Amino acid sequence: MSRTRTFARAGALALTAAIAGSVTSGIAAAHVTANIYGEQPTKGGYTAIVMRVPNEDDEKGTIKLSVGIAEEYALGSVRTQPVPGWDAEVTTTTPREPVTNAHGAELDEVVTEITWTAEDGNEIKPDEYQEFTFSTGPLPTDVDQLVLPATQTYEGGKVVAWDEPPAEGKELERPAPVVPLAVEASGHGSGSSDSASATAELTGQRAAETEDVAATSAATDSTARWLGGLGLAFGALGVGFGIGAIARSRQQTTRED
Repeated sequence: MSRTRTFARAGALALTAAIAGSVTSGIAAAHVTANIYGEQPTKGGYTAIVMRVPNEDDEKGTIKLSVGIAEEYALGSVRTQPVPGWDAEVTTTTPREPVTNAHGAELDEVVTEITWTAEDGNEIKPDEYQEFTFSTGPLPTDVDQLVLPATQTYEGGKVVAWDEPPAEGKELERPAPVVPLAVEASGHGSGSSDSASATAELTGQRAAETEDVAATSAATDSTARWLGGLGLAFGALGVGFGIGAIARSRQQTTRED
């Protein structure tokens, strides 16, 4: 086999591998995901979960998203954030067996599904994505992650299920969205508080940040005024020295004449 032919075959193999890799990464990048903007949620705590939904069809828009929630997570409360042009519906179910949430309360009903449906003309168009946010808690303490299988429905009836549970070391074609849960430190954080106290804590942090900014601004203003006054003083001294030098020069000229 000639050297030129060998190089040609190697180039073809490299191109094929590159195309396969780009296709695989495209599939992985296009799936529905569950995201946390901020600190990682803790077991027994509260959080806001953002479902990111990219449209992977070249022609049809996404018109519905359904997210499943396992009964054993014992999530008795879910609040959805309004999305313009979309309607949200929270489905609750009576557990097959009694369940107790992280605060020890036995629940008669638990949330098992959240569905967002687009109004006419508000579908997620090709090459676009949308985010759907919901808050919930207290989170379970007996699992390390929330697995939230999602179903994406397109115009024309096409349905894509993102429901494959995570498997270590295995690349999934239709992975279910996952939210990892951190272990809460003893006596600290949202794991030992309710949503109201968590909101109060966040408000307090923002107030403290505002005070810090105000204090910094005041200190900067005082420093600027002090430096400005010092500059004026040095300027006045400079003018004085200049006037004295001119006077001495004139006196010396007069004497020479």
